[in-house]
Amino acid sequence: MSKSAAEILGNPDYQAISYGGYRENTRDIQPTVEDIKDDMRILHAMGIRIIRDYNVQLPHAGNVLQAIREIKDDEPEFEMYVMLGAWIDCQHAWTEQEPNHDIESTQANAAEIQRAIDLTNAYPDIVKIIAVGNEAMVRWATSYFVMPEVILKWVNHLQDMKKSGDLPETLWITSSDDFLSWGGGDPDYHTPALEALIKAVDYVSMHTYPMHNSHYNPEFWLVPEEEQALSEQARIETGMLRAKQFAVKQFKSVEEYVHSISPNKPVHIGETGWATTCNDNYGADGSRAADEYKEGLYHKHMREWSNQNNVSCFYFEAFDECWKDQGNELGSENHFGLINLKAQAKFALWELVDNGVFDGLTRGGKPITKSYNGDQQALMEEVESLPFHYEPAQ
Repeated sequence: MSKSAAEILGNPDYQAISYGGYRENTRDIQPTVEDIKDDMRILHAMGIRIIRDYNVQLPHAGNVLQAIREIKDDEPEFEMYVMLGAWIDCQHAWTEQEPNHDIESTQANAAEIQRAIDLTNAYPDIVKIIAVGNEAMVRWATSYFVMPEVILKWVNHLQDMKKSGDLPETLWITSSDDFLSWGGGDPDYHTPALEALIKAVDYVSMHTYPMHNSHYNPEFWLVPEEEQALSEQARIETGMLRAKQFAVKQFKSVEEYVHSISPNKPVHIGETGWATTCNDNYGADGSRAADEYKEGLYHKHMREWSNQNNVSCFYFEAFDECWKDQGNELGSENHFGLINLKAQAKFALWELVDNGVFDGLTRGGKPITKSYNGDQQALMEEVESLPFHYEPAQ
């Protein structure tokens, strides 16, 4: 029996994750439905029951839904639900012209919303959430961000379609955006349009990235004086607890602002994650944040906290995707996955491998094995210690 968004969000039995199935360094090469079915079985074995996609411009989202439908046809007890993303951007986004952040890309956005509507109505038992935009309001998204009025317009459009019966009544509508965009930081974001948007969505989907802040706002990341005599591993472990606390603080800041406007509005985490490789800001010559050990601790901490607090956490992300920084193989954006492109479960998932969770499952024809051949000593040799002092390069 298909469950509603209200039943699955905030329910620890329905773990969530961000998913992209791309295996090559370009999205021109789309994963096949069979590729995606392999991924869905892997994620299901991990306990994942809700996945998040980002746009419906490309075949990927439709293929994800088809893959889940085909599995369900063969295995009716198979449960996997989707948060479908509709990409929203401004006029002249991704062109050589100057982006106009005050005007939306009207035709492109309208077409994207219609594709999301069509897929939702084609797969109502699977699509439970539509997210209007991905980090579409945060001002550091200089290539494409829009004003909250644009997101509000499309959220209201979808809510009206629910009321008229043209979309499922139990479908939840949100926008998935940075904690700043939801009023959790800079008061410049506190506008009447944002207040109206908070009232219009069914829940707030906020993003938080302590890993990025280890470079941009490193104060929480530096080893405090009272911990400097600890062993290196102990300093890392306490540092990762501070990273969790940083994420929770951003979550709470959003929740406080949202509840000042709409007291009972649910807030969930639409994205948070930790890269395992980096050759710039978060690597050995930067804040020293990126490695598998730190990712494993962060994943564990965030899952424990979100489960205990009935918060859905769409952990970013399921699998490495090398198209994101195709000109830099070691770029951090390529390495946020819990499973790498060699079908190796990273440290965060080693225990699942040991427990036989992935037995009989393959990705690209390869069984799921452990990174570093399961040798934690070899892993730890590549782990960087946390900095006592750090001056981010300009």
